[in-house]
Amino acid sequence: MLGDELMATTAALRRVVRRQLRSAVSGPPLRGAQVELLQVVERQPGIGIARAGCVLHLAANSVSTLVNQLIDIGMLVRQTAPDDRRVAQLWLTEAATQRLAAWRQARADFVGGGMAALSVADHQALARALPALRALAAALDGGEER
Repeated sequence: MLGDELMATTAALRRVVRRQLRSAVSGPPLRGAQVELLQVVERQPGIGIARAGCVLHLAANSVSTLVNQLIDIGMLVRQTAPDDRRVAQLWLTEAATQRLAAWRQARADFVGGGMAALSVADHQALARALPALRALAAALDGGEER
């Protein structure tokens, strides 16, 4: 079935890249959910825990656990919102900003190296597939922007 094959292939691709990046990027090891939370905070500086949970499709207590882990290793700062003291806002530290930039560069280098081994036809097929993959992600996510 196409859906099963698509998910197995994309999972294998993510595993290979994740394994490579663990050794290519220095610093404390980060789990996938931690990196995803850092990326959300990068895109939406000052985001609250509940909103980050919505974006990541995680319960607020799960996000709180991730936040505490990332604060402990110096990747996130949690501050009280100036207009509502009950709301915590999340901000990246300089270490997290540098880590995400290094991670993106290592990923681009690694995937780019792999793509260099592909044929022009394979490059074109991947480029043509991207809009359909984005549309599938949006359809599966109920159209919500991540």
